[in-house]
Amino acid sequence: MAKVYLNIGSNIEREYNISACLQILRKDYPDVIFSRVYETEAFGFKGDAFYNLAAMLETTLSVEKFSAYLKHLEDCHARQRDGVKFSSRTLDIDILLYDDLILQPEQDIPRKEILRYPFVLFPLEEIAPEVLHPELGISIAEIAAQSALDRNVLQLIEDDVFKKI
Repeated sequence: MAKVYLNIGSNIEREYNISACLQILRKDYPDVIFSRVYETEAFGFKGDAFYNLAAMLETTLSVEKFSAYLKHLEDCHARQRDGVKFSSRTLDIDILLYDDLILQPEQDIPRKEILRYPFVLFPLEEIAPEVLHPELGISIAEIAAQSALDRNVLQLIEDDVFKKI
């Protein structure tokens, strides 16, 4: 079993797409753990604000097969892949950590965005403070404590829809 950490985001019909994604993950991986949901402004482009959260689950799938599973899940939510890199998305699911694998640069695992964006780092810290970053050898909590990223750009979403999932 591989322990996998994800970042999940949406800024198009975000409540619907995030809720639907969490329900599918909960059905397929009953022991999945989710962080709280946060709202952040779009980074790298002008667009509607995103909802983001982190998730942890265990899978027997290989990295390749699990990536294909996530891509299919995005596609089921009308994810468009023909646009520019930084653009609005119905659903975006990224593997942040897959056990202690280092698959750079071919699969960006561990995901470089852990160190670059508050909407990735801080929800991950919420569910994985003691987990060691495979390249840096320090915990996610230590990375967060040492980071210059602004935690205050995250707005906690208090929504009963997400609490029920």
